[in-house]
Amino acid sequence: MRALRIFLIVVVVLGGLFVLADRLAVNFAEGEAADKLKATENLASTPDVSIKGFPFLTQVVGGSLDDVEVGIKDYEATTGTNGQTIRIDDLKADMKGVEFSGDYSSATAASASGTATIAYAELLKTAKSESTEVAPGVTARVIGLSDGGNGKIKVTVEATVLGTKLPQPLSVLSTVTAEGDVVRVHADSLPSFGGVQAAENEVRSITDFEQKIDDLPGGIQLDKVEAARGGVEIGVKGSNVRLAG
Repeated sequence: MRALRIFLIVVVVLGGLFVLADRLAVNFAEGEAADKLKATENLASTPDVSIKGFPFLTQVVGGSLDDVEVGIKDYEATTGTNGQTIRIDDLKADMKGVEFSGDYSSATAASASGTATIAYAELLKTAKSESTEVAPGVTARVIGLSDGGNGKIKVTVEATVLGTKLPQPLSVLSTVTAEGDVVRVHADSLPSFGGVQAAENEVRSITDFEQKIDDLPGGIQLDKVEAARGGVEIGVKGSNVRLAG
């Protein structure tokens, strides 16, 4: 019995040391991966990298990680317009089947899916901010975007009719969709400018707009979008996503 107790104690101690070594190794690897991702994507701050699964060391021996979660607080995505960018908030991506090179200088995920948010203030930069004539004697411009409920965006328009600004801004509910790498905002109905008739295409030149979002981290792509309280929530996905190198 005494020998058995000693054996069990040794097993427990060795098991504890293995777990400790495994956790130390994964923490080190997460830090290294975060630094490489920051350098690869030219990020302003270090992202969060979390390697899932246990034990980590056996995954390393196999040359592939089952599940890696990446979080980027702020990401400046290009828009394809004169070098302009749009800020993507709280980008979180779940990477599956991450294979890495022997010297750990590069890593690629077989698939990835995730979420992020575009604040309404960011998306508003895309809309026309200057007053534009939509009918004889009528000018209008978008002055605000907000949550319209039920997955819609509320677009607020300031209008001037025959030189007089309307006392209250106008608003319309709009549908937001993703088509390829473009986010589109399309008014479900058009505002009325104090009884003055305006051509639909002229009004939509104000109420409807789009924003291209290109060069997301690792080559992930837009998948879907939906209006929410804090902004437009986007879904992303990709395959053969580059994490580093």
